[in-house]
Amino acid sequence: MTGCRFRKLRYNVREYPLGKDSEVSTRSKTLHAGLGFIMAGAMTVACGIAMTAAYAPEAEAVSVQEYQQKVASHADLKSKLAGVNADLANQIIELDSLANEQIPAAQEAATKAQQAAQQAQDLADATNERLEAAKKDKADLEQKIKDTGIEYDDAKDSVAESARDSFHGSQASTVMSVVTNATTTDDFVNKMQSDAAATRSAANAANDAAISMNTSMNRKERLAAIEDQITQLKNQADQQAASAQQAAEDAASKQASLEALQARGTEARKSLESQKDSLTTQEAKEAADIASMQADLAAQSAANNNAGYTPGTGAQQQTGGTTGGGSTGGTTGGSTGGSTGGGGASGMDYAVPGNCPAGSGFCYNHNTGNTIGGAAYPARQCTLWAYLRRSELSLPVGSYMGNGADWANTGRSLGYYVNNTPHVGAAMVIGAGQTYGGPTFGYRAADWSYGHVAIVERVNSDGSVLISEGGTGFATFPASEIVTNAGNYQYVHY
Repeated sequence: MTGCRFRKLRYNVREYPLGKDSEVSTRSKTLHAGLGFIMAGAMTVACGIAMTAAYAPEAEAVSVQEYQQKVASHADLKSKLAGVNADLANQIIELDSLANEQIPAAQEAATKAQQAAQQAQDLADATNERLEAAKKDKADLEQKIKDTGIEYDDAKDSVAESARDSFHGSQASTVMSVVTNATTTDDFVNKMQSDAAATRSAANAANDAAISMNTSMNRKERLAAIEDQITQLKNQADQQAASAQQAAEDAASKQASLEALQARGTEARKSLESQKDSLTTQEAKEAADIASMQADLAAQSAANNNAGYTPGTGAQQQTGGTTGGGSTGGTTGGSTGGSTGGGGASGMDYAVPGNCPAGSGFCYNHNTGNTIGGAAYPARQCTLWAYLRRSELSLPVGSYMGNGADWANTGRSLGYYVNNTPHVGAAMVIGAGQTYGGPTFGYRAADWSYGHVAIVERVNSDGSVLISEGGTGFATFPASEIVTNAGNYQYVHY
């Protein structure tokens, strides 16, 4: 099941392709040993040069559009706080900045630093493995020199052995191709110009290989090449170990900065909660609620990141989170049903949290589609977050709801109540290519192939909604934003 992705100006999406190893024949490695060492040495030097510059910090400029969006957002917030005590207004503004700007930026920096540190360590480990392999090659060659002398010709011996094997009915096609480029036995015999005994043919094969292939080295040259490779690998390993250490220290510093901001956010939220009752205007109360909820989601994002939020891990899927969305915004009402997840709801009259234990296969009188938990949804994608958040809110959710744009139709097919009216806890479905957004990130189109899905956390008095959402394009998991024109989208309720 593919998650949603979407176009953004601010963040980049990274893909991590996988590769496969290939096999090479033992004799090919023997015949081309000298060339292999030379190529390996060159690649080692090239990799060393490339990785020396790999961890330069990235410079990210803020676009004019982003700057104007931030200015407009701050101005809107200040206008809602007109007449509020200056200290309290500043606390709300500070909390808004922490939740929407400072913590996400620090989270992104910490994530990048952690990835860079892991890559640096992986590279250092791989170079050390190559170094140990080169040392083993040297030890093996030194033992051969000790046993049979430094002048012994390994290439001739290998080809001669191949030729002898061919006259005993084994590996004939390989020998014909390697030694003479022949494709048939007759062609092989004619090119070798030999119908004598196997030993004479083996000698001819060895001489022909030594003259025409010219890609092997004698033992003295090979030993020197290995020793040179070891020297280069040792220098590279030392440099990469230092780079890995520096990257690890940078990651630790970025993480410490993030944790300090998170602590500030927690304290600011507690202080604001204790003073919200003193706010007199509806706009100010709403601004405080939104800032508090976004700070709560930012804190949850940090917990998810530290815990390694991945699909299919049942215990982690149910930890952390906030159920604050159930007490603000929208229309809540009673719903019946016990621990079995039964019961029903009528129209928009349902409570948050709901009555569906996490993983319920049947709830609110219909199959939920939940068969394997969230394991089918890719890490950090919007579909995974929608599954996790609905589970946290004890609302039904399926394991195979599809891409973001598919959730409304899939929900209908399973018996979910779907309409165009937002409600706290509902999954907001944004169609492929459909425009959405608001003051937080601006307006953009959902991915033209996948669409997008998010969870409604609050329904605001002006008709906008506060949503939580996942996606590799965001610095945090989850992210949160206010979306206007809420009636333009479909909502999967229960």
